[in-house]
Amino acid sequence: MNIKSHVKVGDTVLVLTGKDEGKKGKVLEVLPKDGKVLVEDVNVRKKHKKPRGANQQGGIIEQASHIHLSNVMLVCQSCKQPTRVGKRFLDDGSKARVCKKCDEIIDIISSKGKKE
Repeated sequence: MNIKSHVKVGDTVLVLTGKDEGKKGKVLEVLPKDGKVLVEDVNVRKKHKKPRGANQQGGIIEQASHIHLSNVMLVCQSCKQPTRVGKRFLDDGSKARVCKKCDEIIDIISSKGKKE
């Protein structure tokens, strides 16, 4: 099952639900097949790690875990508010992601290469 993602790696997102509701973080990884996203300092879990080998140390480490795509919302860089994402074709034929609140271009998705 491949879910279309409204966020990309490097975007700043706001967590809408769960134990980390209201936190903002940077997207580190997007898994469209699972419909999940990894956000920096969100959904942190403790993992007990056993030492492997002579020079490796064991202990309890904190590790970020994935959350569902529907639980995050993109934060616009220009208006600094959580917003939905729209898509628009520009005059040169390229496609861009657009903020629904301030109508500013977030980034360019793709551009059609015109052959001459």
